[in-house]
Amino acid sequence: MINLSSLNAAQLEAVQRTEGPLLVLAGAGSGKTRVLTCRIAHLVQDKNVAPYQILAITFTNKAAVEMRERLTELVAGTDDASGLRTRDARGGMAGGMWVMTFHAMCVRILRAHAEKLGYTSNFTIYDEADSKRLAKEVMAELNIDEKHYSLNGVRAKISDAKNTLVSAADYAQHVGVSNPFLKMVGQVYELMQERLRQNNAMDFDDLLVNVVRLFRTHPEVLATYQKRFHYIHVDEYQDTNKAQYEIVTMLAREHRNLMVVGDDDQSIYSWRGADIRNILEFERDYPDAHIVKLEENYRSTSTILQAANAVIAHNEMRKPKELFTSGAAGDPVAVYLATNEHDEARYIAGQIEQLARTENRCLSDFAVFYRTNAQSRVLEDAFLRVGLPYRIVGGTRYFDRAEIRDLMAYLKVIVNPLDEISLKRIINTPRRGIGNMTLSTIEKAARDGGVSLETALKQLAAANEIRSAGALRDFGDMLTEMRALQGHLKDVVDIIIDRSGLLAAYERERTDEAASRAENIREFLNVAAEFAQTHDDNSLFAFMEWLALRSDLDALTAADDAATLMTVHAAKGLEFPVVFVAGMEESIFPHMMSMQMLGDNGGAIEEERRLAYVAITRAREVLHLTYATSRSAYGEVKANPMSRFIGEIPDELIARTGVGSSGFEGTVFGGGGSGSVVKRSHKVDMVVFEVGDAVVHKAFGRGIVRAVEGDSLSVEFDGPAGTKNLLKGYAPLTKIV
Repeated sequence: MINLSSLNAAQLEAVQRTEGPLLVLAGAGSGKTRVLTCRIAHLVQDKNVAPYQILAITFTNKAAVEMRERLTELVAGTDDASGLRTRDARGGMAGGMWVMTFHAMCVRILRAHAEKLGYTSNFTIYDEADSKRLAKEVMAELNIDEKHYSLNGVRAKISDAKNTLVSAADYAQHVGVSNPFLKMVGQVYELMQERLRQNNAMDFDDLLVNVVRLFRTHPEVLATYQKRFHYIHVDEYQDTNKAQYEIVTMLAREHRNLMVVGDDDQSIYSWRGADIRNILEFERDYPDAHIVKLEENYRSTSTILQAANAVIAHNEMRKPKELFTSGAAGDPVAVYLATNEHDEARYIAGQIEQLARTENRCLSDFAVFYRTNAQSRVLEDAFLRVGLPYRIVGGTRYFDRAEIRDLMAYLKVIVNPLDEISLKRIINTPRRGIGNMTLSTIEKAARDGGVSLETALKQLAAANEIRSAGALRDFGDMLTEMRALQGHLKDVVDIIIDRSGLLAAYERERTDEAASRAENIREFLNVAAEFAQTHDDNSLFAFMEWLALRSDLDALTAADDAATLMTVHAAKGLEFPVVFVAGMEESIFPHMMSMQMLGDNGGAIEEERRLAYVAITRAREVLHLTYATSRSAYGEVKANPMSRFIGEIPDELIARTGVGSSGFEGTVFGGGGSGSVVKRSHKVDMVVFEVGDAVVHKAFGRGIVRAVEGDSLSVEFDGPAGTKNLLKGYAPLTKIV
């Protein structure tokens, strides 16, 4: 039996208010999942509601599983494949309760009624790869060149149209009239839907759209589900799009016992279709709605909550609420001013190492958030240098990202024309009309002629006997031009990026993912610029050798106990004892690109502020906010003002440190402690290693230096690590004297 006495007053009110529309504004860390599960258990055990009359919709499978597990603990019964199956208050077995995601619910409804929409019940659900393949085939059928119109950009537009319930016919007639790109999207949209129907298939967006269509065109089907579900619960309501909103609205029309739970202050997904108006205008849809605010936070210290409240209070499009806690006040918010992004990264790595050691914390207690994926690169370098294991959540390590590996493949081919693996990777990346059949022809010609792959492709281009000879000629000429480039390393890499077409291809896609990939490529210019500043040999060959030697350090990331690095978007729903938020500067956070994509208006800055609120409220005990007086962007040094979000936190809540440290001290970094100053040159003095020196590595243990060549050391370690090639001044290596 459930024990409602453990709930606070607001939670209890939300649980017991079972009749009519209910809006629960659940602040961060306020126990909303507990409220949802207790309310459902209360309906079954105390109100004698049959479980099959209850619907609970979540946004993720993880949330659905968690809710089902909690309900299983609260209410006696068993869990079956159809959802939660439990005993009612009278002790008899009742039908299955639906506790699932929006998409899972739609699949179940469509399986039962697919024939009414012209499908069979065994229709196929196309995943991301299937949908992408179909779009590619359709564009080819319509003779649309992917070099001019991005496949991902087209798919993003179609997905947006579906989630806003714009049909293919309406899109063609109204949206894609004057704009050539949108007109082409409309053509692809119409043919894709035709192919999906022919294939008895639906993509993920279709699952939502087709349920709306089913309910609108077959009111008797809608009536069946309206009568069944007496009580409807929707979690994360601030993240619903138009299609999801329509489904919920139609289902709740009969009994009107609709409980929606969400936090308008954590609405951060407008770029993927979420409409904050759904939660802000709930009372417009339901004038008799009751509102409960869950404002007591069980996660963070009072100081952190006061900081979060102060920031979010500057938004106008929100429901007034203020988080509070009965817990401790906690430490002030630590705000660190760095000289540049490297000093910022050293500070963060140094603080984590120090706190883990002095406070006996696990590394998993620490999380570092950043606004964009490109920011992780400098942070990763700092963690590798300090020897701190880390994991990237919701993303990939910088040098493992596909777009960076593509760019590095270009550089490898320029340095080494015989590198056929890299050549195969870039020959049609981005697309230039050199397909697999052409590549097979080139490979055969190379084998038959006993020449390299590049030589063979140039010979085939000169012979002009195959259809793609022109594309091969252009590709070969491009590589020749790239090898002839002279000048500063950063400028050379910049021209290679431009000539390769990689950046332009991502910019054409017009998607958020493509924008992030483009930013990662631009960040690579900083990698080149930094290498040139710290090495006497600034050749492309030396640069590529240095990049290759980094790979041994990646073994440091494999430890079970590791700090977490992630974007703020990926952090939503998580919490950590100690949180660092890096890059708190104007144009970084709030982000300039986001402002441009969302429109430089109040709505755009308010979403950025909600993102800052999410970042702040992930911290349980300690919060660090860092910013820099200057930061390299695309190989150029820029000075950004401090983020307005720091300025919105009252001074009495802040402890400011950091006057800039640009060297190393102690075992790892300088400038890790509060206010410390170490004045050294950018080219850091390094310990001199000689063959035969005994050394110790933070991850690999004790070893002996077997070879020294330039910046590279070959070290034979005692343990299973064996022999590793490492970089002086980069690897966490200490000489044993």
